[in-house]
Amino acid sequence: MIKNRYLLLLCLLFCSKISLAQYVPAWGGGADQQDLSFGFSFSYVSSDLRIVKKPDWRKPFFDAATNKNITDSVNSIGSKSQPGFAIGFLTRYTLTEHFEVRVTPSLVFADRNLSYTYSNPDQNQVKQIQTTSVEVPLSFKLKSDRLGDFRAYILGGVKYTKAIGTKKDETNLDPLDKMVKNVGGFSSYEAGLGCDIYFEFFKLSPQIKVSNSFGNILVPENHPFSAPISKLSLHTVMFSLFFE
Repeated sequence: MIKNRYLLLLCLLFCSKISLAQYVPAWGGGADQQDLSFGFSFSYVSSDLRIVKKPDWRKPFFDAATNKNITDSVNSIGSKSQPGFAIGFLTRYTLTEHFEVRVTPSLVFADRNLSYTYSNPDQNQVKQIQTTSVEVPLSFKLKSDRLGDFRAYILGGVKYTKAIGTKKDETNLDPLDKMVKNVGGFSSYEAGLGCDIYFEFFKLSPQIKVSNSFGNILVPENHPFSAPISKLSLHTVMFSLFFE
């Protein structure tokens, strides 16, 4: 009985060594075999605005044209996360075995909003900022050793965002109908993490990344929705799938 158990154990060890010897890591389409490679991405985007208010932000807005206050005092100004999506391309250049530089231009469709509550609830409003933009991130990626068909990484860098599309003429609009405007172009810093998963003919890289804009992206204007705000910055979380 004991001899049978030892024989079974030896057979299992022998079979496991054979299977390990026969295991060949996936090629990944040869993405890591060249210093320069290309790919594409699909991303889910969640963004909101970080708000810095003026010291007197609560006071009613006085309209010089009508010579009266056209809003009650402000109770709150906030911004909720809004979903969006992006499609992009990847250009990757390997500097060392564990370090590479990446440029990942993307077309981003993501709205932002600002919600205002007043002493008179009938005046409460949500101002939508519809935005289509082109983003050009420059990132540096630090990779771990490859473990079979898996490799983890972290990355960080900067990106430039440029809004595209036509702007509406609000010259003759009532002050209560005007929108909050953002600057046409701005820069952000970003950081993230992810992993490379190798398949036979391609490499898949799930990635999550957080970015925050530099400076102030608000275009200051004298109307009830821009006047109480001193500064706006954009906070974005992006989950992406890269294919190489």
